[in-house]
Amino acid sequence: MKELFDLNGKIALVTGATHGLGMAMAKALAKSGATLLVNGNTPSKMEAALSAYAQEKIEAHGYLFDVTDEALVDQSISKIEEKFGAIDILVNNAGMIVRTPALEMSVEDFRKVVDVDLVSPFILSKRVAKTMKSQGSGKIINICSMMSELGRDNVAAYAAAKGGLKMLTRNLATEWAQFNIQVNGIGPGYFATDQTAPLRVDGHPFNQFIINRTPAGRWGNPRDLDGVTVFLASKASDFVNGQIIYVDGGILATIGKPY
Repeated sequence: MKELFDLNGKIALVTGATHGLGMAMAKALAKSGATLLVNGNTPSKMEAALSAYAQEKIEAHGYLFDVTDEALVDQSISKIEEKFGAIDILVNNAGMIVRTPALEMSVEDFRKVVDVDLVSPFILSKRVAKTMKSQGSGKIINICSMMSELGRDNVAAYAAAKGGLKMLTRNLATEWAQFNIQVNGIGPGYFATDQTAPLRVDGHPFNQFIINRTPAGRWGNPRDLDGVTVFLASKASDFVNGQIIYVDGGILATIGKPY
């Protein structure tokens, strides 16, 4: 059974992995044996991230490039392939959100969110799939969201992009399954990260809302993503394709608790 989840000899690229859930998933892949390649677009954050990986005895190789720039993506992937060989595992994690009421959101901001959250996964997936096709195998994991299924105030662009990413995942899986490429998605719920720390203090109404709304009765721990990430990156998921696995403590399974 251990061989099913063994990633030794595999090359994994995780975008937006200088912090947060991207870093957590990247660590899981590395600890399962994969050679880890980390993408970001801010030099200072990359430096801090590589230091954080090293503190856990994880060798991570950093690559700075804009995931929305097709030419830069192609150039960077080519450099990676020259040094490490073909990418076996791609995690499209890089993303952004703009919290603005739809009536007040500029078209420029809307397009920017869609470009990062939806167009960049297409750019990267298309680029790595060419080599995956040649070698006859590959794993692509798109980081979706509960907003791939649900609406919420002030995140119209993000929800539209993540809903699109869900369908992109299914369509790429449909087209590329013949090449033994599996394209799946992970939809995280509400997780305890540095970004959500201000919302998780005792007495904050949103903290209580999430705890009450989640059947598990807690925020997710980034380690809760370890298993599903390794599963979708490994042989264990070779016949799993076009699926979105929601890691949300049960939120999407219920309409909530009665008052």
